[in-house]
Amino acid sequence: MSAVRHSARVTLGGTELTVSSEHPPEYIRDVAAYFDAALARIRGSVPSVDAHKAALLAGLAMTDELFQARRGDGDQAARLAGLTERLARVLPPAKRGGRAAGA
Repeated sequence: MSAVRHSARVTLGGTELTVSSEHPPEYIRDVAAYFDAALARIRGSVPSVDAHKAALLAGLAMTDELFQARRGDGDQAARLAGLTERLARVLPPAKRGGRAAGA
């Protein structure tokens, strides 16, 4: 059985498109608006760039954001693991292991 498909009209770089996806139309529009804003930033910073190159640069910028977020998630996980380890050392043995004694 296939997933329900939704479609939404979006504008990317001044071009109207109909996008079909398994995601709800609001999500499709939010994603398109995010990309369109990235595209506008590129075109604003380099006005002479053609539309194709601007779209490629916007995609590259968004990929960089994704990689930075993933790296940040890994950094946060490492920090949390370190904090957990430090807390485990200062807690009395009866309180270690995620459950309080007698709970």
